[in-house]
Amino acid sequence: MNLPASIQTTLDGRVLLEIEVKPSSARQGVIGFNKWRSRLQVAVKAHAEKGKANHAVCNLMATVLGTEVEIISGHTSRKKRLSICNLSAEQIIEKLEEACE
Repeated sequence: MNLPASIQTTLDGRVLLEIEVKPSSARQGVIGFNKWRSRLQVAVKAHAEKGKANHAVCNLMATVLGTEVEIISGHTSRKKRLSICNLSAEQIIEKLEEACE
């Protein structure tokens, strides 16, 4: 998995993560990495209506990473950018690789 391609660190210490969401899925979790789009693939059971899938993505990623997660772009798209505080890029990669196993 080439996770570093989807991660960017900002000057203020936040880490940005590019993801691709599959709403209305039968299962929920981190399901892999799309190497063509350089995005982590995340599935949620919630439907993409009235922000339900966005809320589910934030809850899922906060649980996986153990820290606060915020969607900063892509609120109405399957392609989203998340902002993650209090973790380094290396810590995020480690946690996401564990979640994909």
